Amino acid sequence: MSEVILMADPRVAAIPVRECGEPLVDVRAGGELRVDTRKAADAAGSFAYLREGVLERLLAAQRSLPEGVRLLHVEGYRPPALQRSHFDEYAEELRAEHPEWPADRIRTAASRYVSPPEIAPHSAGAAVDVTLADAEGRELDLGTRMNASPEESDGACYTDAGNVGAQARAHRALLSAALRGAGFVNYPTEWWHWSYGDRYWALMTGAEAALYTALERAGTD
Repeated sequence: MSEVILMADPRVAAIPVRECGEPLVDVRAGGELRVDTRKAADAAGSFAYLREGVLERLLAAQRSLPEGVRLLHVEGYRPPALQRSHFDEYAEELRAEHPEWPADRIRTAASRYVSPPEIAPHSAGAAVDVTLADAEGRELDLGTRMNASPEESDGACYTDAGNVGAQARAHRALLSAALRGAGFVNYPTEWWHWSYGDRYWALMTGAEAALYTALERAGTD
């Protein structure tokens, strides 16, 4: 397996951002994309927003899929305060489980599963958690539930994990081909997490700068 670069890696934070000003748009508009509601707890519906260019690429990825297979959007934009809450909660779980670990190791380990708030692609509207479904909306087998932690899944949440079945590997390959073909990069510890235009994307593609920085969406506070 090739090197896994985590979000906590200093090379990610070192990428400059040249904010392009694209708006957040509602992925439910137009009805072309199937949208799951498991992350719809907030009244503002933040989960269903992405940067305009990210949505365009997501729709292009969907059009490349074979007949009878659809993308299922689960979560896009995540307000910065919610991102920090998720990160702090998981870091605290790790701290309780490994009290001997120093703070920098906790931060690195936590970033396998939740991005540090200051660089989080979700808070920039640049990342989408997405899976595959059939024509009736039933999720396909991709080896783990979405958002399974490394501890829960025994590492099967890693995109290239070897401890998943042949069908799940085939579905992951199909998802990867569609999204990579549309310009997305994957976070290799989470098969469902794909992004475009953020710092991680810039590092992985060799872009000089990220296109999107974290922002607050009106109505989320």
